[in-house]
Amino acid sequence: MISFGADSRKTVEIKEFKSNDNLEQLESLAFAIWREHYTPIIGPDQVEYMLEKFQSKERMKEQLKAGFLYYGIYQNELIGYFAIEPRNEALFLSKFYVQSNQRGNGYGKKSFQFIIKKAKELNLNKIELTVNKYNKNSIAAYQTMGFKIMDEVVFDIGNGYVMDDFKMEYLIES
Repeated sequence: MISFGADSRKTVEIKEFKSNDNLEQLESLAFAIWREHYTPIIGPDQVEYMLEKFQSKERMKEQLKAGFLYYGIYQNELIGYFAIEPRNEALFLSKFYVQSNQRGNGYGKKSFQFIIKKAKELNLNKIELTVNKYNKNSIAAYQTMGFKIMDEVVFDIGNGYVMDDFKMEYLIES
């Protein structure tokens, strides 16, 4: 577990989750955040489909076995999580979520500092992610962190649904 911050009210602890850990806690948090945040953007049917396809504990276990690294963000309790995957010369930020009542407190920024540190440890020179084109608040947050929009991408995810995203990139300074 890694801790950031001297003030205990603003301390962030980041704990890595392993495939044998209790992933129900992450799944429960993911389902709550997604239903609140994404329903207005992509609708309830696609949200439920994507939760089962990408955010269920079974899928998380599969991703962990495939090389993804999952981390919980704690401020006394689990308030968010992220998942990263080393890919060629980049670290792919697959998931990055913080509860709505905890946003704006610097926890995302502190977590992102940890992600940059991980990329450097892995000798990777950039961080990439995809984000829904209509997810304006998240796009603005990523741009504030230093990400740039590099491309527009559309992924067919099955069942008649697509992910209509921006590909974003953050270059790590040497």
